[in-house]
Amino acid sequence: MVAYVIFTREKTTKQTELDAYAQKAPAAAEGHNVSFLALYGKHEVLEGPTMEGAAILQFPTIEEARRWYDSPAYREASTHRHAGAEYRVFIVEGAG
Repeated sequence: MVAYVIFTREKTTKQTELDAYAQKAPAAAEGHNVSFLALYGKHEVLEGPTMEGAAILQFPTIEEARRWYDSPAYREASTHRHAGAEYRVFIVEGAG
């Protein structure tokens, strides 16, 4: 069943690290069946704490999402994300 990896960027702490992440993260998608549904576009928080932005990635299964997230290429890219901002990241299975 389809799965979504959802990123919410809560607070930027070091822009240069996020810039490095933005350069490296796309290459980590190579070889993975991923669709980018939303990438930090205009947003409106309706409930809960504010956030700076969000991204939604679609995968065929939770297992494929984990393979991408745990891949060496994404792990290396994510070190820059961790150094550059506070995030909440989770996987959710789609309906139906």
